[in-house]
Amino acid sequence: MSEPVPSITSAPEPLAVDQARRTRSYFIQMSIRVVCIIGAVLVDGWVRWALVAAAVVLPYSAVLIANAGRDHSEHDTSPVTPVAAPELTELPAPDSPDVVDEVPDAPTAPATPGASGAPGAPGAPGVPGAGRVIDHVDD
Repeated sequence: MSEPVPSITSAPEPLAVDQARRTRSYFIQMSIRVVCIIGAVLVDGWVRWALVAAAVVLPYSAVLIANAGRDHSEHDTSPVTPVAAPELTELPAPDSPDVVDEVPDAPTAPATPGASGAPGAPGAPGVPGAGRVIDHVDD
């Protein structure tokens, strides 16, 4: 099972989610009240009076719980410390097939329009920085 995702904000839950939670809570408590009323009609003795008392008290408590507000959940907004990458234990041997020392052949055509294509010229293929804008001024 994966770890819970940490919250990156202290913003409260959306209003629609809060209203749905409060509506569901009220509906469940009123359903229990209906069961208490039906049970009070069907049984005798002290159980009847206990069910009547519950049916009388439940609307008050249901309204208090449903209108309790949006301060039910708290989020952990503490900073998350990234896990360090594992250290490299050994370097590959220089003669192994995984090590490539040669740069692949670059095309001979100029990388940008107007570039000279001469070796070492700015914009020439295979030259570091080829295709970069050099004379750029921000307005």
